[in-house]
Amino acid sequence: MVQSLWNSSEASKQENALDQLVYRSNIIGADRRVCNWGGGNTSAKTIVKDFRGRDVEVMYVKGSGSDLASMKAGNFTGLRMEDIRPLFEKDEMPDEEMVAYLVNCMIDVKHPRASIETLLHAFLPFKHVDHTHPDSIISLCCADNGKELAKEIFGDRFVWVPYIRPGFKLSKMIAEGVLANPNAELVLMEKHGLVTWGETSEEAYAQTIKIISEAEAFIEARVNAATLFGGVKHAALPADVRRSIAAQVMPTIRGAVSDAKKMILSFDDADDVLTFVGGERSPKLSQVGAACPDHLVHTKVVPLFIDWTPNADDVEGLKAILKESVAAYKEQYKAYFERNKNEGDVMFEPAPRVILIPGVGMINTGKSWAMSRVSGALYHRAIAVMRGATALGEFVSLSENESYNVEYWPLELYKLTLAPAEAEFSRKVAFITGGAGGIGSETARRLVSEGAHVVLADLNLEGAEKIAAEINARYGDNRAIAVKMDVTNEEAVQAAYAATALAYGGVDIIVNNAGLATSSPFEETSLKEWNLNMNVLGTGYFLVAREAFKLMKAQAVGGSMVFIGSKNSVYAGKNATAYSAAKALEAHLARCIAAEGGEHGIRVNTILPDAILQGSAIWNGSWRNERAAAYGIEPDQLEEYYRKRTTLLVNIYPRDIAEGVAFFASSKAEKTTGCMLTIDGGVPAAFTR
Repeated sequence: MVQSLWNSSEASKQENALDQLVYRSNIIGADRRVCNWGGGNTSAKTIVKDFRGRDVEVMYVKGSGSDLASMKAGNFTGLRMEDIRPLFEKDEMPDEEMVAYLVNCMIDVKHPRASIETLLHAFLPFKHVDHTHPDSIISLCCADNGKELAKEIFGDRFVWVPYIRPGFKLSKMIAEGVLANPNAELVLMEKHGLVTWGETSEEAYAQTIKIISEAEAFIEARVNAATLFGGVKHAALPADVRRSIAAQVMPTIRGAVSDAKKMILSFDDADDVLTFVGGERSPKLSQVGAACPDHLVHTKVVPLFIDWTPNADDVEGLKAILKESVAAYKEQYKAYFERNKNEGDVMFEPAPRVILIPGVGMINTGKSWAMSRVSGALYHRAIAVMRGATALGEFVSLSENESYNVEYWPLELYKLTLAPAEAEFSRKVAFITGGAGGIGSETARRLVSEGAHVVLADLNLEGAEKIAAEINARYGDNRAIAVKMDVTNEEAVQAAYAATALAYGGVDIIVNNAGLATSSPFEETSLKEWNLNMNVLGTGYFLVAREAFKLMKAQAVGGSMVFIGSKNSVYAGKNATAYSAAKALEAHLARCIAAEGGEHGIRVNTILPDAILQGSAIWNGSWRNERAAAYGIEPDQLEEYYRKRTTLLVNIYPRDIAEGVAFFASSKAEKTTGCMLTIDGGVPAAFTR
């Protein structure tokens, strides 16, 4: 049940009306059962000094494109009420005209654009107004008998408005309904949400929670767990089996949903999801339509519900069904677009955002992990609404055309034009071995800076986790994950890729970088030393590349592998027979994979660096002393020795190699494969020929 989050001590610290509004908005958004991600809006009317020092009445209202849970003062728009009130006398006002008018009412041009629901707040004669999307209220508003049931719950205290798209007409309709009912305490917006108010911020919030709680209690008294969603048709598979199946099928799904642009996936097997996907009536319920207009942009009108009987031994059968089902969904979406399109409309990607699999759970798609999670979070709310609505009566939704007009609403499309262009590695997943080291960590930072999601694989899990935490703190949750992996262990490599598939849906970029180095005269090279180099630098690179090749083929959207070789791949290093031979193996292995990968769009290229001393575990060990001894110098003279032997008289750093990886992995090198790129400052002995 929803609980009040109001903290009088915290609230008393808010110095002015805007700060109080921020506080109220944040606690409303903190509980997604109260308000959807990105949805709802709040307002407060107050007196401020204008630029001339005059007292003017201003309404602060949530600006367009922000989320109540996280928004700050700068996300609100201040508008002069004396400019807005005359609009109530108008009979109609098109969206574009209203938006243009509101720009002229702003007290600060730096404020965000006003929400389309601004007038809903302005026309109501209350200081504080909240518009929310509570699960319980939308359940009521999406039940076929919702209006009648509302009378049982609220008596004559509510105003019911039929569904129309937000804008001037709806705002005026709500205000007229409230003014006509002296007992009104709330507005129920059919198939949409709730409006409440108060004379203080605390009073407005308390009223919101009170109304939600009344509806919740009414619904919960009528929920029958045994008959929920028609009763249980498919029980959930064990947790480890669910996750294993998801990891196996997500690359197939990722390939199927990635058309012109790739998608990032996320997996969700929360209890409410498993209950819903296992319900007898759920396949039909899921196709009724969206539970709330706010969902449409992120979930599309309906999810893809997979017709499959849970069976841990039928993963290949599930993959085949998924391919067919995604293809059919896309055709149905294209037909939906053609039936409803307006002149100038351009179709979004037709693939599903929400995929429901009985016994397994929910898989969500998006341009990033964060956006896929938004789709999932909103479908949790849809499940909650269907749970409540079916306990009350029959679940109903918008008509197809109403849904289309929300999804392709010009004002929503305008928001998309304001979004920055996607970065080079947006929508791509990079798997980096040796991710905790100097080259690996710097490569991760470089790729993430241009939009990638990264997996840092390393025996040093603590070090990899530290780099991942640093990246996530800067770029957002789950942009990087760390996995412990021994490249010489086949099962460990396979498990790491399974974790990657479960985390993001698949992989696009492989950086084969994990390594070591030893040095000894040839006749003193032991079999143990030889095998160590061959196992890590040969077998390890082979296993990492082979499993990536399988995964990329399953996705069928191409991919890029970058091997971190060495100057010694083409140069016979003194006292480094085992290391040099293994590095030569890597370079030729990359070319062999490139020859086979071309028909699948898989590119494989190699970088040949030299003497990367900074941040390297290799150079912090005996290798430094051994190389210094080979050249007859002291260990602390190595860096200068390496600089002087280059034609450019420079040292090479991890960031230099990261730039090379970024080039090979990027669209700039989309027609390059089987190539070797030297980044060594120019060592003549290693010039390829």
